[in-house]
Amino acid sequence: MVIEVISWAFMLSGSFFVIIGAVGTLRFPDFWARLHAVSITDSAGVILLFAGMCMQAGLTLITVKLIIIGVFLFITGPTATHAVANAALVSGLRPKEAEGFTGVEPEPLTKTDADPASSEQR
Repeated sequence: MVIEVISWAFMLSGSFFVIIGAVGTLRFPDFWARLHAVSITDSAGVILLFAGMCMQAGLTLITVKLIIIGVFLFITGPTATHAVANAALVSGLRPKEAEGFTGVEPEPLTKTDADPASSEQR
């Protein structure tokens, strides 16, 4: 009875994470926020769902198969998210920058910027 309650708690909390990720995909404003919401909640939801299903199955071959599938999803989920984010970044989609930031790449120095002594004499 205790294992049944714990396994259902795992499965319900895993389902909660997956649903929150889906809602975040619909509600967040831009690609980067949506990608972050899905990647984090997907990994947590998969781990909890598979843990609950393994507890329901007991020590059987089904549990071994669930663990193998869970490990596969745990590795491929973040890898796929990274690949999608990298492809978006390479194609030119940049995250919004906060006010005051100029970007990842520094702007080229001018003659006055390169020599601080020349700016003090002005």
